[in-house]
Amino acid sequence: MKKNESSGVVYSTEHGRMCPDCGQPVASCLCGGTQSIPAGDGIVRVGRQTKGRKGKGVTVITGLPAGEAELKALAKELKARCGAGGAVKDGVIEIQGDHRDFLLEELGRRGWKTKLAG
Repeated sequence: MKKNESSGVVYSTEHGRMCPDCGQPVASCLCGGTQSIPAGDGIVRVGRQTKGRKGKGVTVITGLPAGEAELKALAKELKARCGAGGAVKDGVIEIQGDHRDFLLEELGRRGWKTKLAG
């Protein structure tokens, strides 16, 4: 069997996700390859999802032009303002419960163009 030279450790139970370029944990990545900001249309979308959550609703914020560290800091502030839990997954902020109206106003005050999605 031929071994692929570009394959390496993707996830470590000790460090979590690993950078595919430098092989370091994503939190202490040396090359900055995983810190890219996703390109979008400039509109932050706020929606509600229940799929895969046993009927429990979460408010989902997508399209934010920010890096992973900035998303985590923003999510922490928004969760505190909403009084709810949540997470940042794959560039998407999830906040438990239906807080769409409040988040639309809050993100609009912070200078982003927002839209209600879903």
